[in-house]
Amino acid sequence: MSERAVRLGRSHFRLFRAIPTRWADNDAYGHVNNVVYYSWFDTAVNAWLIEQGHLDLAGSESVGLVVETACTYFESVAFPETIEAGIAVEKLGRSSVTYRIGIFRRGGEQAAAQGRFTHVYVGRASQKPIPIPDGLRGALQALTASGAPD
Repeated sequence: MSERAVRLGRSHFRLFRAIPTRWADNDAYGHVNNVVYYSWFDTAVNAWLIEQGHLDLAGSESVGLVVETACTYFESVAFPETIEAGIAVEKLGRSSVTYRIGIFRRGGEQAAAQGRFTHVYVGRASQKPIPIPDGLRGALQALTASGAPD
């Protein structure tokens, strides 16, 4: 069995995005179902890529395909809360990037949940790995997390 992840604080992330929970996110136990967290990871990363001009859903020659996700849960959140998804780049390779994602209660100092999300960049037509485009690489370097988690 692997060791449980250390709970991270806001300083471990470079930017934040508010995401409102929805009525349908709650499960029978009265909290947001675990699969919704993965949707938040996807939303936070891809919205940033689109806003920064690094992803055109219909026309980008390269696209990031998800090859790994993971999540550790520390406390429950529930509708009607608005969460804040923190993002940082944990590892930047030749054709891949691993994002560190934290899910925070609005204004919370420690992550209610946290995980990672890895994209491998491929040519849209070939579906073969390619180097991360230079402009995107520069933007990702600006999001690099300083130091390892505590």
